[in-house]
Amino acid sequence: MTSAVQDTRVDYTRVFTQAIDRLHAEGRYRVFIDILRNKGAFPNARCFAGHNGPKPITVWCSNDYLAMGQHPKVIAAMEEALHDVGAGSGGTRNIGGNTHYHVDLEWELADLHGKEGALLFTSGYVSNEATLATMAKILPGCVIFSDELNHASMIAGIRNSGCEKRIFRHNDLAHLEELLAAEDPGVPKLIAFESVYSMEGDVAPIAAICDLADRYNALTYCDEVHAVGMYGARGGGISERDEVAHRLTIIEGTLGKAFGVMGGYIAADRTIIDVIRSYAPGFIFTTSLSPVLVAGVLASVRHLKSSTAEREGQQAAAATLKAMLADAGLPVMIGETHIVPVMVGDPVKAKKISDVLLAEYGVYVQPINYPTVPRGTERLRFTPGPAHDEAMMRDLTRALVEIWGRLELRKAA
Repeated sequence: MTSAVQDTRVDYTRVFTQAIDRLHAEGRYRVFIDILRNKGAFPNARCFAGHNGPKPITVWCSNDYLAMGQHPKVIAAMEEALHDVGAGSGGTRNIGGNTHYHVDLEWELADLHGKEGALLFTSGYVSNEATLATMAKILPGCVIFSDELNHASMIAGIRNSGCEKRIFRHNDLAHLEELLAAEDPGVPKLIAFESVYSMEGDVAPIAAICDLADRYNALTYCDEVHAVGMYGARGGGISERDEVAHRLTIIEGTLGKAFGVMGGYIAADRTIIDVIRSYAPGFIFTTSLSPVLVAGVLASVRHLKSSTAEREGQQAAAATLKAMLADAGLPVMIGETHIVPVMVGDPVKAKKISDVLLAEYGVYVQPINYPTVPRGTERLRFTPGPAHDEAMMRDLTRALVEIWGRLELRKAA
């Protein structure tokens, strides 16, 4: 009897091992690089993996788009806060972690987007998941209309809300309207989309989506994580650039990309902010961001509200790299944003290119595989910044051309 029971027991190690083996077999097992960035010298860094000591490399895939994580104002603000108040926040916002730094930053973010209020979260993922799940639960019978290329955090929030959802084809206004028109006019509706889609580098037609929202009495939720700090006269994102921020119900953003530090947030009217603050478990039960981090973001947001040099330098670098790659016949996906994707279409080859670039050329770029992008659309995603000079771009282009030939990969048509 004992033997029979033992024979039916689950072999947990085997299950977990098989899960990892599947990733290896599909060519999408992820390896994290072991690096340290060189303060004040970005995109230069040191790589420790597989070397006898640190090896100099150039980083081409950081989401610190404007190198604000290296900015003297940001570093000085963080050092000052550390010596003023210490390292941690002291708890959740409700208990002990509502510092004056948090209050100041929320005011600055609300002002950035022309909204009545803002609310900080520990990450952009949490802000999306917590806000979307809470909004749909508060609105009885809510239906969320979601762009098919929305980020995993938005998808998680919609799923966790338990509400009905409708997926519309990417940036397809006709399909969105068809879905909206098919719903009961009395049902609460929320349209969720991104302003800049980070793996394609394309932009949502925000004004037209707002037109549909007005026509069908829907709320709007716009994820601006890859656009805040990057677009608009003060870095308010695509919605500021296109002068439509006032038409959006909720604007969500990150503090870990263009602003260079860590965290996420939403900006909206006071009542919505109060609802999310009061009902979202992802906000209520989480230790708040360290005031050291918040102080750094505060310095970054304030700087980018008045300085355009970083944005202009980044846009110039992106345009130059796109042109170089296209002229070399490489399959770069040309778009209007700062994202520079190069299509590979195979996870194993994408990983191989990344490995060769790092080992032989000192170039760091991660392959982007499923589930981040659909199978068959695997790519390399370059994010040139204001500190990537033309010599670096020429070296990168030459390396890619050599590897493309070595691996007999398809060039652009």
